[in-house]
Amino acid sequence: MSSVPLNILYEDNHLLVVAKPAGLPTMGTPEGRPTLLAIAKEYIKRRYSKPGDVYLGVMSRLDAPVTGVVLLARTSKAARRMTEQFRTHAVEKVYWAVVEGSVEPASAECEDWIGHDRRHRRMWIVGPTQPGAKHARLAYRRLAAVQGNSILEIELETGRKHQIRLQLAHRGHPILGDRKYGSPRRWPAGIALHARRLVITHPVNGEPLQIEAPLPDAWRQFGELG
Repeated sequence: MSSVPLNILYEDNHLLVVAKPAGLPTMGTPEGRPTLLAIAKEYIKRRYSKPGDVYLGVMSRLDAPVTGVVLLARTSKAARRMTEQFRTHAVEKVYWAVVEGSVEPASAECEDWIGHDRRHRRMWIVGPTQPGAKHARLAYRRLAAVQGNSILEIELETGRKHQIRLQLAHRGHPILGDRKYGSPRRWPAGIALHARRLVITHPVNGEPLQIEAPLPDAWRQFGELG
């Protein structure tokens, strides 16, 4: 497990923020399989010589094929305060994605209702009266058009399962490499969706905190993107 390196973006007594690589689940896999949470707990245990079980609360969870910022709380007090920030939409969550085709208009909001198909382990766009339907909203702007694809910056306003992947695919622009939602294209590792930036209020000192995850190597094919 420790063979998977932990890319730390920010760390103090209250928070641990890391960059998740493609293919590594955040948490919730069968015993014995590596997860980001387990690797982070092992890191805290070693670094601070902590006996017994280490507390880490997952505040932002990413699908296994997605890369980028994941926020972990090191104390239950920090976890409670961060949970409230997420609940009240006081957190800014920005993603970058490479999607198929030329996205028009260049900026827009997407609003849908999403339902969960547990049998096929995927989400669907459904009507608002469908039992279990959840409201999903995001805003995007096109950063560049390259090689017949569009690079988008997405601000996530709600945090539904597979939300970005589904909403963009539903509009004819699946994320590169995302075969579950209709992309026939390959991506070097995982899919072309990256949790680029997270802006929060520090749960203890109250200061604004902006954390940005560098783009994975797979994005270099598009040149300098900032």
